[in-house]
Amino acid sequence: MDLEIQGKTALITGASKGIGLAVAKGLAAEGCDVHLTSRTAADLETAKGIIEQAHGVAVSTHALDLSVQGNVAKLAEAVGEVDILINNAGAIPGGDVASIEEAQWREAWDLKVFGYINMTRHYLAQMTARGHGVIVNVIGLAGEKPAANYVAGSAGNASLMAFTRAIGGASLDKGVRVLAVNPGPVETDRITMLLKARAEAEFGDVSRWRELTKVWPMGRAAKAEECADLVVFAASARASYISGVVLTIDGGIGARG
Repeated sequence: MDLEIQGKTALITGASKGIGLAVAKGLAAEGCDVHLTSRTAADLETAKGIIEQAHGVAVSTHALDLSVQGNVAKLAEAVGEVDILINNAGAIPGGDVASIEEAQWREAWDLKVFGYINMTRHYLAQMTARGHGVIVNVIGLAGEKPAANYVAGSAGNASLMAFTRAIGGASLDKGVRVLAVNPGPVETDRITMLLKARAEAEFGDVSRWRELTKVWPMGRAAKAEECADLVVFAASARASYISGVVLTIDGGIGARG
């Protein structure tokens, strides 16, 4: 299927690893030029080399912490206009309401919640003025299936879901689509680290971490590429009538009791 995005320009945040890198690869495979941003310059350069070698598109990198005031504007100035924005940067720490201090809430939300909001505000205005564009927010299942031991992430993700629906419900009137993808557990470096810590705590053996995935559909986490395929489709012309919704990719976990 031709997704009809060849020659488009995309900006992906949190693009050096995991879902963000998989999305960047997927967009590049469809012929998009890509701008990659994350906090770590070395990881970005590695990602750039991989994508350029595999797909021959233009790749630019921008090492910036989007939780720092002023860096969204700095990034936007460096990148210029884009056709597709993928908001993906940010990981909110686990813990219940008693264990997460205010400073941790603010640090995590500055990057993910306010990072997405600030990026969307800037690029929505740009896209609206131009009359076309797509913004896809990669959020997370905890927003629709909240957990007491992940309260900061559950609350942050739920707010981003509401933000996406509110904006995307009206933005298509101006030619811009805004929607979201909610991944369940995905086999990234972060989730592997968390599972290894649990395996050490529960079994006394870090190597047994994969046993903890047996409760999930297919006995595993999703692959980053599986999530990326949905994000790339959502950003494509083939999804041109989809806006203001949250698409869930979790193997049915959110629908289970």
